[in-house]
Amino acid sequence: MAKINCLADVCMVPVGTGSASISDYVAKIEQKIRESPLKSTLHSAGTTIEGPWDEVMGLIGDLHEMCHELGLVRVHTDIRIGTRVDKSQTAQDKVDVVLKKIGADA
Repeated sequence: MAKINCLADVCMVPVGTGSASISDYVAKIEQKIRESPLKSTLHSAGTTIEGPWDEVMGLIGDLHEMCHELGLVRVHTDIRIGTRVDKSQTAQDKVDVVLKKIGADA
C-alpha cells in the first residue's frame, strides 16, 4: 500500500439505527480514532485524520469493523483525501493560511 502522507476527511454514518441521532456511534468512532497514534481533528461533519496513507486507511477499516462488531449491519463512509509532496502540511497549517489571508487571528 502507498506510504505517502495524507489528510483524510472522514464522515462515517451508521445506517438503520432506528433513530435520527447517531451521536452515540460517532462518540465511539471518535474515541477509537483518538486511541490511535495518528493526529486527528474532530469537526462538525466528521474527523480529519493525518498520517501515512496505509495507516490512515487501516484505521478507517478498523473503524468499520468496530461498528459492525457493535451490531451495525451497514455503515456508509465518505472520505476526501488530500496529498502533497512539495512540503509537509498539517490540517491546522491549511486552516492557518486561510485565516491569515482573511486577516483573522490563527
